[in-house]
Amino acid sequence: MTAITFDHAATGYTLAQARRLAHAAALAYRDEPEIRATANGWGFDRVRSFRVPHAAPFPLEDTQAYVAASDHMIIVAFRGTQPEELRDWLSDADTLLTPYTAADGNIHAGFYRALDVVHPALLHTLEEWHTSRQSLWFTGHSLGGALAMLAAARTHFEDPTLLADGVYTYGQPRTCCPKLAAAYDQAFGGRTFRFVNNNDIVAQLPPAPLFHHVAEERYFDTHGKLHDRMPTVTGLIDRFAGATADPLAPGADGIRDHFINAYLARFDAAEQAGTSPAAGRKAKSGRGGALNGLLPE
Repeated sequence: MTAITFDHAATGYTLAQARRLAHAAALAYRDEPEIRATANGWGFDRVRSFRVPHAAPFPLEDTQAYVAASDHMIIVAFRGTQPEELRDWLSDADTLLTPYTAADGNIHAGFYRALDVVHPALLHTLEEWHTSRQSLWFTGHSLGGALAMLAAARTHFEDPTLLADGVYTYGQPRTCCPKLAAAYDQAFGGRTFRFVNNNDIVAQLPPAPLFHHVAEERYFDTHGKLHDRMPTVTGLIDRFAGATADPLAPGADGIRDHFINAYLARFDAAEQAGTSPAAGRKAKSGRGGALNGLLPE
């Protein structure tokens, strides 16, 4: 993975912190020994991984996450899943909403179950390791982003001392009903940042208006420029530009934009340039390098 350095005293929103947590989210795709070794190299002396299987016919094999802690910082990171699998699952006409225990409202039933199997162990670890000296961060890509957002809410609901300093997600699908999204935004205002890369298909699912996104969106346009806000018409024009950038692979843009490597490339290019995020125009089919795969190389 790309070499990065964690600032364990970081507070508030910065692009540098967003980049670090994007790499922490990508690390969740690795196996336990690499997670431990990499997190140790980032300065986290305590690392615990979780992998809880699901029984058939649940569409996911298991839920995976890890917690990494130092004396000044704790990260909870959730693993995502293959974009094609998640797209099919979220597009299913049988997708259901279910009441959420952490607040008054409903969430995607699959997300609820995926979090429920691992949450007790995660909460136990946080209560074991957390002190008042540590900041607390949740992160994840794809499905992992949805679980990070919901876990932050449920953790704080069950233990009010565990309020996240930041929840950073990448390519997160919609998770809940509009009522619950509004309640979440009120409780976690200024703490949650949801990054979307142009035509990322998963960020457009499950369908609105039954499901709703939480704030605050940070949008990478087709040129790689990051926007705090994107007007609706401008956003539609930009998404069309991205969708037609590669005439050799029509319709593939939404999947390509979802890969964790596409997000890492945006942040890494910004770090190298020392300017606002801009990774240039998207790579076309067959020339995307790391963008063509789910995992970092």
